[in-house]
Amino acid sequence: MVDLHHHLVFGVDDGSPDLETSVAMVEMAVSDGITHIVATPHANAEFHYDREAHEAKLQQIREALPADTASAITLGLGCDFHLNFENTTSIQKSKETYQINRGPYLLIELADTSIPQRMDELLYDLRVLGLVPILTHPERNATLQRSRNRLAEWLRTDLLVQVTAGSITGNFGKTAERVAWELLENNWTHFVSSDAHNLTRRTPRMSDAYKLVAKRVGEDIAERLFVTNPLAVFEGRALSAQPEPKGVFEEEEPSFWKRLTERFR
Repeated sequence: MVDLHHHLVFGVDDGSPDLETSVAMVEMAVSDGITHIVATPHANAEFHYDREAHEAKLQQIREALPADTASAITLGLGCDFHLNFENTTSIQKSKETYQINRGPYLLIELADTSIPQRMDELLYDLRVLGLVPILTHPERNATLQRSRNRLAEWLRTDLLVQVTAGSITGNFGKTAERVAWELLENNWTHFVSSDAHNLTRRTPRMSDAYKLVAKRVGEDIAERLFVTNPLAVFEGRALSAQPEPKGVFEEEEPSFWKRLTERFR
């Protein structure tokens, strides 16, 4: 499995606090069947993103790994990019700072309870820069939990979506679990990642979620979401053709008033 969202870099955000924990997180991931990890420190108003410093710490982690673990894992660097003013201004000047392995993909994060007013414009601006945005864990956003209409709009403009493995297994509550499965079953999901932060509650394990997805919607879908698609992102390649998201491109049934006005034209 390939994990695109993992707070592995120590001492830079609310993820791993120290080198020892980071090494243990990699060891746990490898034992769970994960072969690639993108370390994605937060880039937001609370946590400053310094790619050069983060890369140096990531190299410390590589060098501290036991030989058998090091040979079984490939580590890369991206970020958990918050759509605030500072970031969206900075990325216009230096997009490679934030990209996953300096390829075209960018993880973007919403606040837990809201959506930026300029969201459509911000997505457009990212695409003009040649970036491919991946929205992280929409199933955990309170606004999108209540209504999926905005997410459907973004999917129509080719937004990619990442669901958290812990949401699939119920670790983020019943609502996030229900929405995660809805997104999976309707082909509104392109990746499943751990969003690991520690060794206890938010761990770098994805195999339980993989098994549930394989059992409920099919092994081929699990392989695409946990391996094939995220590996393409890790390597900076275009995704292969994806199944059409259900209900996104279908025309909505005209409202009563629209049908009435059309009748008398």
